Amino acid sequence: MNMSLIISQLINGLQSGSVYALIALGYSMVYGIIMLLNFAHGDIIMVGAYVAWLAMVNFALNPILAIILAIAACVLLGVVIEKVAYTPLRSSPRISLLITAIGVSFLLQNLAQLVFGAGSQRVPAMISGPSLTIAGQYVSFTAMITIVISVVSMLLLTLLVQKSKMGKAMRAVSEDMGAAQLMGISVNRTISFTFAVGSALAGIGSVLYCCAYPQASPTMGSMLGIKAFIAAVLGGIGSIPGAMIGGFCIGLAEAIISAVGLSVWKDGVVFAILIIVLVFKPTGILGKTMTEKV
Repeated sequence: MNMSLIISQLINGLQSGSVYALIALGYSMVYGIIMLLNFAHGDIIMVGAYVAWLAMVNFALNPILAIILAIAACVLLGVVIEKVAYTPLRSSPRISLLITAIGVSFLLQNLAQLVFGAGSQRVPAMISGPSLTIAGQYVSFTAMITIVISVVSMLLLTLLVQKSKMGKAMRAVSEDMGAAQLMGISVNRTISFTFAVGSALAGIGSVLYCCAYPQASPTMGSMLGIKAFIAAVLGGIGSIPGAMIGGFCIGLAEAIISAVGLSVWKDGVVFAILIIVLVFKPTGILGKTMTEKV
C-alpha cells in the first residue's frame, strides 16, 4: 500500500468519522442527562437533509440560508420529540423510553416516505472552496471543513458544559435530578436545552454528510445513527471527548477495511467492534463505571 493511498484513506476515515462524532455527541449528551438512548436521533439528520434539499431545490434559497434552516428544523424537531414523546414517560421504566424512541424513529422514516417518496433526492452542493494537497494527495475542501467543524464543535460543547451556567445545570441534573430540583434548577428546561444542542449537532452533521454524499433518502439516518451510537459506546457514552474519539475510530476502521479491499465487510466490522467493546470494556475508552441508585 503506497503512501498516497494511505493518506487518501486516512482523510476519508477522518471525514466520515467526524460526522459520526458529531452525531455521537448528541447521543452522549442525552444519555448523560436522562439515561435515554435516543434512537430517533439518526432520523433527525434525515429531516435536516430534506429541509436543506427543499430550501435549495424547491425554494431556490442561498446555500447558507438552507444550512441555517436545516439546523433550525433539527433543533425544533428534537425539542418537540422530547416534549411530546419523552417527557410524559420520564418516570416510566427505561424500557418504555427506549421503545418510544424506536417508534419515533420508524414514524419519521415512514412520514418521509409518504411525503417525499421512497427514492433518494439529490442535494445540491452547499459548501465549496479551494482544495489542499498533502504529500501529493488531493484533499477536498469538504473533507477539511468537516474535520475542523467537528473538532471545533467538541471544544465549544466542552466549554459550554464546563463553564456556562446551563452547563453546570446539565451536570447537576445528570448527577442527581431530585437534588437539582431542590437547588432551584429547572429540570424540564435543562433537558429541553440538552435535546436542542444535541439536535443542532445532528443538523450540522446532516449538512456535512450531504456535502460528502449529496443525497437525501427516508432511511439515510438509520445506519448513520446506529454507527454513531456505536462510536458513542466505543468512546464511552456520556463522555464528550469519548464521542469524538469513538467517531474517529469508527471512521478510520471503515477506511482501513475499504483500503484492503473488504468494503463489503465494512458494516460487519463496525458491529463486531460494538460486540468486542461490550464484552471486554462496556464503559468504553473514556467512560466511567456508573452505579445504580436505589
